[in-house]
Amino acid sequence: MSATDEPGSPGSPRDMTGESPSDGPAAGIDMVAHVALERASFPPNRPALAFVQGRRFVARLPALRQSLASAVMLGLRFVQARMISVWGLLVAAYFCPPHIFAAFAVFSAAAAFVSIPALMRLEAVFFRSGDGRELALAFRLALASGAAFLGLVAVVLIGLAATGWIAPAVALVFFLSLAARAVLRLLWAEATAEGDFRAIGNSNLMQALVQPCLMLLLIGLFGPKALALFLADALGHWAAAIHVMIRRRENIFALARPRLWSLRALAWGAKRWSDAPRILLPAALLSFAFTAAPLMALPYATDPLLAAQVALAMRLLDMPTQMFGMVSGPLLMNGLRRQSGQRRQVWVRWTTLALIAGTIGVYGPIALGTSHFDDLFDGSRWSGVGHVIAIMTMFYAGIALFNPLHDIAALARTTGWQLAAHAIALFAIVATILWFGELSRDLLYAVGAISLARAAAHVLFAWSGQAHRHRGGADVAGARAAAS
Repeated sequence: MSATDEPGSPGSPRDMTGESPSDGPAAGIDMVAHVALERASFPPNRPALAFVQGRRFVARLPALRQSLASAVMLGLRFVQARMISVWGLLVAAYFCPPHIFAAFAVFSAAAAFVSIPALMRLEAVFFRSGDGRELALAFRLALASGAAFLGLVAVVLIGLAATGWIAPAVALVFFLSLAARAVLRLLWAEATAEGDFRAIGNSNLMQALVQPCLMLLLIGLFGPKALALFLADALGHWAAAIHVMIRRRENIFALARPRLWSLRALAWGAKRWSDAPRILLPAALLSFAFTAAPLMALPYATDPLLAAQVALAMRLLDMPTQMFGMVSGPLLMNGLRRQSGQRRQVWVRWTTLALIAGTIGVYGPIALGTSHFDDLFDGSRWSGVGHVIAIMTMFYAGIALFNPLHDIAALARTTGWQLAAHAIALFAIVATILWFGELSRDLLYAVGAISLARAAAHVLFAWSGQAHRHRGGADVAGARAAAS
């Protein structure tokens, strides 16, 4: 047989039975000998299979390096943004009296809280499937929900301003700040789903650059007034939102192009994802309340020094907590969106272990360091602040671990348990504060233990698979049918 004569080719010689001359007993003997030699040459653990798995791991190395680079970039951008904003606040604090900053703290907290229900938590739907049609429909539904919510808020603010409950200028600036936060939340969720982490990091840096500069400029123009800080906050968030809009304008237009809008599709999405406003939204509000719960204990303080130390500890520990969430959250949700089936559960388990290790790696040194250097403050008015910060790391370590697991839980098929867990945790921390009756270090230990217990519960949910059983297949089919 020539080199061009294959066994099955028309020109190959065959006998009357349709077999080639090589398809005889000799071929069978050769095959047996070949298998025997292969088994004799390689041990039972099949190194060939291990070699293939090694090649697959090597093939995944670029993606792993890219994820690590994205995490480092997000972390550096966040650190840069926080360093710039902190120096801006320190300079502004030099010109403004304390009650101005107190009013600004209330303003920013109110805007952040009211912005949570703006999208009805529909941004969580972005990560339930990797299908583009579903992402587009969820984006349009969240956009419509946000527009309706902002319209309702505008009516309420106009009524409050007309009746004299709030100054018209403050109402207008509050609306601008609220709208900017809602738009930024929507754009960040879309960028995270598509893996554009650079847009998220650069927008943080843009806000950190613009907001302090505007704050100082407005203070110079109008004097040290609270409205100057309010307006700088609103314009700073709008600068970040506009940056993301410009960077992702093509993607946003593709998701929200006018010809894709359909009342039928929006109605289908609202019915299919009704758990977002019904369960995920109350859970997010309860989580926000849990984070702010230690502030409830400050009025019970009989020692004003301890109250000041707790307030300072919360302010200092909030920065690593935000940094941990800003770095881990987008990477985790983008990676989870790309997983499916059994790989999804395995990926979540490994990610949970990585989150636990990261939390210990961040907050363990903080607790040990502040306890070790607490003696430096002996004899000063801040004596004992290091020990208070070390105790409060328990509370913030639980929050840092909980937040990304909370985002994973938003993808579950059944989310009622999530709302119940939030309600139980909030009830436990409020009851504990009321039971102690005064601010003390023992109360701080108890609050920290409750925070860690809440995080541990979500670790168990994630590990068992209950927190990430998604409905991707049904959602994709339904989204395509509704859009057609």
